Amino acid sequence: MTIHRLLLTLIFVCATVHASAQTKVLFLGNSITKHGPKKDIDWSGNWGMAASAEANDYVNLVTKALTEKAGSAPEVMVKNIADFERAYSGYDIAAKMKDSIEFKADIIILAIGENVPGLKTAEDKTKLQASVTTLLRAMKGDKKPTILVRSCFWANAAKDEALQQACTAVDGIYVNISSLSKDEANYARSERPYKHAGVANHPGDKGMAAIAAALVKALP
Repeated sequence: MTIHRLLLTLIFVCATVHASAQTKVLFLGNSITKHGPKKDIDWSGNWGMAASAEANDYVNLVTKALTEKAGSAPEVMVKNIADFERAYSGYDIAAKMKDSIEFKADIIILAIGENVPGLKTAEDKTKLQASVTTLLRAMKGDKKPTILVRSCFWANAAKDEALQQACTAVDGIYVNISSLSKDEANYARSERPYKHAGVANHPGDKGMAAIAAALVKALP
């Protein structure tokens, strides 16, 4: 084999390995990531609240971008872990997130914080940081996945600092989207009327696109 052909072969193999190295993507989040139908709040979707359609939520926009980049669609798992946010201290990660751990993702995108109760003390912030670090380490396992941790859509300095520290602890990539909440155009209420204020306060199509763009840009 000539040197030229050998180089071409190595380039092909490296490209193939790189492409296959990002075939499994795990999205862990809350209602912004995925929320099933709930009649009492006038929400009928089963995707990221409050995108106008499934194709317009940030999960699907990120997946589309990854597909276009790799030339093939990744295997995706999407899990709402709002229960972790609300009771993160002592949360049984091994039992309640067994499927996510066994998925063995190559890319992990964590988008939480909005449902975490207000952090009133330094101890509260330390507990959140420790719990999120434990969560990410469990998802990471013995692999070396690319980990993205997104700040809160509704900016909160204490929560965001805890999330960033947890991200650093697992050698992840922190994605700061705190500026998005300052632009009213990013809220669903600016795009269409909603009967429920909580739904209206979620990112709309423009907000979802902005979240997706920030995450895609952060990927190596």
